[in-house]
Amino acid sequence: LSLCFFIAVAYSYRELGAPGWSCEADLMRRSKTVPKTVHSLRPADIDIVAAMGDSLTAANGAGAEGEDALAIAIQYRGLTWSVGGDKSLDEHITVANILKKFNPDVFGYSIRTGSANVWETAHLNAGVPGAHSTWMLEQAQDLVRRMKEHPEIDFANHWKMVHMFIGGNDVCSWCARGNKDADGDHYGASIREGLQYLKDNMPRTIVVVTGMIDMTLLRRVDSAHVICKDIHTFECKCEQNATVTDAMLSGICNDYMVKTQEMQDSGEFDTSDDFTMIIEPYLSTTPDISRNPDGTPNMDFFAPDCFHFRAYGHAIVAKNLWNNMVQPVGGKTPANLTDNGEPLLCPEPSNVQACPFIRTTKNSDNCKTY
Repeated sequence: LSLCFFIAVAYSYRELGAPGWSCEADLMRRSKTVPKTVHSLRPADIDIVAAMGDSLTAANGAGAEGEDALAIAIQYRGLTWSVGGDKSLDEHITVANILKKFNPDVFGYSIRTGSANVWETAHLNAGVPGAHSTWMLEQAQDLVRRMKEHPEIDFANHWKMVHMFIGGNDVCSWCARGNKDADGDHYGASIREGLQYLKDNMPRTIVVVTGMIDMTLLRRVDSAHVICKDIHTFECKCEQNATVTDAMLSGICNDYMVKTQEMQDSGEFDTSDDFTMIIEPYLSTTPDISRNPDGTPNMDFFAPDCFHFRAYGHAIVAKNLWNNMVQPVGGKTPANLTDNGEPLLCPEPSNVQACPFIRTTKNSDNCKTY
């Protein structure tokens, strides 16, 4: 009886799937020949998925039940919004689950729970709780090593998608006296170092970078839940520092986004056909937190620490990431973290302008070329 009860409640947290979702078959098919340029890459052409980041990428607390604060220490990698592979798309939205729908052989997504160094569950999810931007080079090196060593990965020929999201821990320590390593210039330099290593050592790769979120959004949760404010005092000292104004906190987050945007705009990672990086700004431009119909913060979105995403939050964020991926540069929409039933988007249909590719700076400018 106790075992049956455990099974019944193990997945009692709120979920969000996309049952029955589909797109025009011609838009979502795999290319007839392997693409020679990253700007002609269809979603179904992705053979390998990987991720870099911190505890959000590790999905700490994503499967937490109720107010079980101890579950924040558990890394529910199979639920993470980028490369989580637990369940199906009908049950739980992640970018990996979307890609599996069109390429069942996609490889590298993480499953179940465990730390980054446990291959059986982490696979190519290199996110480590507590990571700062300075860790991006190390994680890039780790991914290259893992891919080269695995017998199922054709390192030279498989097309790869690496998701990167980092910066929360940088912001949370940025206001500490004498911590100059957390300013925008140092953040940008660390991101560039990780990206350059991937460019130099990982052929046939698109790096999808989620832009930095405005951490002042957490203060809207704090104002409604005192316990959240108390937890954040330990978890993100700069967000709870009374001397740090909203303008200051927003400013450093925006500075991180600007430094990343400069890398995309410079074209420095667009000098070869087999590599590019693209910023998805959905979180950077989101205007608000997830809310209930009465306007109160939707705590189903957050894990019990009011900081990490619960499974439902990961699914909503995944939907917004995917939608940005198929939207052209200059036309990418802000995230709506309150689920109002917006659908997962498909690439532009043939009666508009057929562009079945993951959007990059170059194919957004002129898709017909590719």
